[in-house]
Formats: sequence, C-alpha cells, structure tokens
Amino acid sequence: MNLLNRLSRFGVAALSMLTWSATGVAAPVDVPGYEITPVMIAMRDGVRLHTVIYAPKDARGPLPILFQRTPYNADNRGSSIGVALRELSDDGYIFAFQDIRGKFGSEGEFAMIRAPRQASDSKAIDEGTDAFDTIEWLIHNVRGHNGRVGMLGVSYDGWTTVMALLEPHPALRAASPQAAPADMFLGDDFHHNGAFRLSYGFEYVARMESTRGMKFFEFDRHDTFEFFLGLGALPAANDRYFHKKLPTWNDFTRHPNYDPFWQAQAVAHFLTPPKVPTLSVAGWWDQEDLYGPLKIYETWEKNDPNRLSTIVVGPWNHGGWSHDTGDRLGPITFEAPTAWQFREKIQRPFFAHYLKGRGLDLEPTFRPGDSASAKMPEILSFRTGENAWKTYERWPPPSAQARNLYLKPLGRLSFAPPTKGESDREFDEYLSDPAKPVPYYPRPIAPLYSNKQWSEWLVQDQRFAHLRPDVLSYESEPMTEDLNVVGPVLARLFASTSGSDGDWIVKLIDVYPESPEEPLAGYQLLIADEVFRARFRRSFDHPEPLSPGQVEEYPIDLHWVDHRFGKGHRIMVQIQSTWFPLIDRNPQKYVPNIFDARPDDFVAATQRLYRTPTRATRLELSVVGR
Repeated sequence: MNLLNRLSRFGVAALSMLTWSATGVAAPVDVPGYEITPVMIAMRDGVRLHTVIYAPKDARGPLPILFQRTPYNADNRGSSIGVALRELSDDGYIFAFQDIRGKFGSEGEFAMIRAPRQASDSKAIDEGTDAFDTIEWLIHNVRGHNGRVGMLGVSYDGWTTVMALLEPHPALRAASPQAAPADMFLGDDFHHNGAFRLSYGFEYVARMESTRGMKFFEFDRHDTFEFFLGLGALPAANDRYFHKKLPTWNDFTRHPNYDPFWQAQAVAHFLTPPKVPTLSVAGWWDQEDLYGPLKIYETWEKNDPNRLSTIVVGPWNHGGWSHDTGDRLGPITFEAPTAWQFREKIQRPFFAHYLKGRGLDLEPTFRPGDSASAKMPEILSFRTGENAWKTYERWPPPSAQARNLYLKPLGRLSFAPPTKGESDREFDEYLSDPAKPVPYYPRPIAPLYSNKQWSEWLVQDQRFAHLRPDVLSYESEPMTEDLNVVGPVLARLFASTSGSDGDWIVKLIDVYPESPEEPLAGYQLLIADEVFRARFRRSFDHPEPLSPGQVEEYPIDLHWVDHRFGKGHRIMVQIQSTWFPLIDRNPQKYVPNIFDARPDDFVAATQRLYRTPTRATRLELSVVGR
C-alpha cells in the first residue's frame, strides 16, 4: 500500500489532499529509492499549501522528518536530496518540501517578507503558523517517522526556518537557518544602511512577483551597467517596466526610510530566546546575506543560557556550502573541501544528534587540541588567508586586541596615528559624479542570474577600481609577520561633501605579494566592505540633509572578519561614493525620497576624507596572535 493510500485511510481527505495533476503544477522530481506523495495541507485559515513528501522505500525503523518551506518551487526540491542534502539522505530521513503561500502550487497570497503576527491574535497567520500547522499535519499523517522534525534552508528558506522558531511546534527538535536575512533595510538583500541595492532589488522583485512562479527580467542590453544608467532616476522603473504592478517595488517607493514597515520585518525586533537547538550558517563572501545570520546569532546570544544557538562561518558565497566541495571560490583556493566538511562533519552530526539521538562528535580537525568535543562549539569559523578552521566561545575572542589602521598622506595606511604637521593638507578629496559611477564589477556586468559574475563578484580582483580618480586608495607596507584580524571591523570616517547627501563605500582589501612565485601576484582580494547612506548618519527612520562642507563622523560597521593578512601581503583600504548598479545612485542633492528623484536632482560633489589627529579616519580592528 503506497503512502497516498495509507494517508487516505487516516482521514486525510478532509485536509484536502490532491494528486499531482490537481495541483496545477508539474510533477515533482523523481528520486530513485523514494516514494513521492504530493499533498495539499490546509492551514488554520483554510488556505492549502502544496507539499511534496519523499519517504525512503527501504527505511529500517522510524525516521525523522526534514522539512523545508520555499518560494522557489517545491516540486523541484527533490533534486537536492542527491546534492545539497545528500549527506543527510545517506543517514536516512523523510523529506517534506512546501511551497509558501501564493507561490507555485500553493493557494493564498504571496508576501515578500511576511511580518510575524501578534501572538495574542489567535486567528492571525504568518510563516511561523504555517510551519506549525504543517508539522502538526505531518506528525499525524505520515507513517514511519520517529516524532522528530528538523528544518533547514538557505536564504529565503532560511528565513522561513527562523520564522518557525518563533513559536516552535513541540516536534521541531533542531533547525539550521542558513544565510537567513535579518533586516531588509539595514543589511540584507534590499538595502545596506539605507542604501538601496538597485540591481538585486530590481531583478529579484521582477523574478518573484511578475508571475505566481518565477520569471527572469529580459534586459535589452548586454551590460546591465548601461541598462541601469540609461534607466535614469528610479521613478523610471515603474514608468517603463513595472507599472505599479509589483507590490514589493511599490513598497520600496513608499518606504524609503526605516519606518514601521521595515522594522516589523527585522528579526532583532521580535526574536525571542532560542527554544530549539539551532545551527546558523554564513559565508564570508556571501553576496546577498552575510549580515543576516550574524545578526540572528548575535540577537539570540544575548539570552541563550542553554547554549542552543551556534554558528558556522565559512569561505563561501551565498549558499556555497550546500554544493560542490568548497575547495575554492573563483581564483581563491582554501586547501580543503570546506563545503563537504560542513555538510559531512558538521551539519550531518548536528541533525543526527538532535533527531536521531546520536552522540555529537565532531572531527578533531574542527577544534584545537587533541580530541573532538562532545558538543558544538559556540562559533566555528574558517580563517581565510590561513585556510584553517577555528573555534571560539565568544566573539570577538577574549585574546583579541584592538588596533587602529589610519589613513595617511600619499595614500599610505599605517597603525601609527596621524601626527600634527605630517602633511600640509588635512584631507584627501575626489569628485563623485553620479553620471559616471564606479562599477562594482568590471564591465560588462551581466544579469544577476545568468552566470558566475554575481555569485563570485566579492572575490573579484579590485584592481579595476584602484587608482580611479573617484576612488581613494590607501596601502600599508608589506606585513613583516602574519596579522590575524578576528572580530568586528569598524570604519570610522571623518568626511565632508559639497553636496547635501551622499554615500560612503569602504572596502578592506588583502593585496597579494608582487612575487614571481605567487600565482595571484598583486591580487586585491576584498575581505570586508559596506556602504553607508549619509542622510541616515543620525537616524535611519528620520533622515537629514547634510550641510555642504561640514565635517561629519561616520561609524560604518564592516561586520565580522576572520582573516590572516600573511607575511609579505599588504593591507589596502578603498573609499568611494558610488558602487553601480549594486547600489542605486545617490543624487548627492538631498531629496526627501530618492525614489521620487528627478534627473536634474543628480549633481556632482567633492568628497573629502580627513586624516588629522583630531579627525583621524581609520579602521578599528581586533587582532589575535594565532
């Protein structure tokens, strides 16, 4: 008797199970060795969500259920059983994949990031209640499970995993939100520090909201730099292409500041102390969501007496740990199969421990010392540059010492603070022209989803921007010994502009030695970066224009770093005011809403960076000995 018939025997017809053809979508991906059953599961408000269940045919004994909720087509997720989930499938699990509301085979209305409900409203729904209701259904209607459920997912699927942890079902025993966004205005997909991520926001919204499925935007230019520059001011997006039909783009235009709309979605405002063992995952070169998993972990850590929350950060791009070996990213090699190590040696024993009752024994190579730990380390990090896994119980580690890197005359960078009279000028300056913005990647810039440009741009050699007249570059002398930067990095800028608004982009770079033996001689590898929109220097919800010529202080968080600047390498800092079309062009003339800016609002501005004893622009680092 197959699973479909077994479920029907237990009264599932009342919960609206449908066959493949009745869901209105293509049949689920076939996976050898699995019995596949698509179902429509009714939520508490009656909306039915398309769910595909993969049960191993040769299961020996009860198995846990691994559950993913996605906007990216549950019918295709079976293919991940042999790829991203292969190590887990080897251990034996029942897999369940579900389309969230309004996408593919599910009923209801899609919301880009559905804010969590008020718990006091018993009739309200959110992604968390949908997860709860589905788990309740699964444990009462799927045969052969052991009563334990785990959730995991990357990016959007990571965010739905986080939402399930707000009011977790009792059967939810372990979760791994991976590259989950935490705040769409301050640091993830759509904005960074209030600066709009133009190319991603434009392409992703078009992809997700032009149809119930997914549809890629068709560019009429090979170089998207040209397309977006030709688009002009942001109102043209609706005027020419979207016609106010895409809800999220309309939300962008209506909410240019950090108002309650964005705050209601931000996890720091609603995350409660962790109740379920949770393994967060991040990548040092994640082009979409590095901020999110770090913020989620930091928020949980403020109140986690039972050590339920841990995090792994590796040398990966967005989701790069879930496929291939992870021994390299672009031209950068890591001397180890880091992605396989994560899946086999970390993720697999994590779920086996909490869902199957096995001992949690990690490989000795993942901890200093001679033996493996019986529990997950608080923080497991791959130190780039040294190419070695490190573990920490606190962040930054207690041994870390604060050191400052200062901007100096003639493009120098030094740990020595500026002294009075070391230069006849107090500042360096450049002209920022929004009509001629600095590209974030060497042109031509392809559409995000068309090739490896987008997935690997953060390891792109930065020499294409070095020495441009609108980019200031500062470089240290070669390191006389290894320098391990471990912890948060803060850029503290003292700057002025001739305009009334502007952006500051700061990039921390590892410059490889100019040596015949070095295959990447002179390579400028991006280690940390961030943009800050100056109008938000005092408040993200109440922007203010700048006073032309007035020096302001800008503390800019470049987030976590665990990197060795090796002996013979140099440290470089690049500072600029455009990063196109990754970031929309700031008019540099203050307008209340940049989404309403007109072409004549865009003006060139002179930007000045100060480097005096009292206005010492610098990077504040945490350094450890080993």
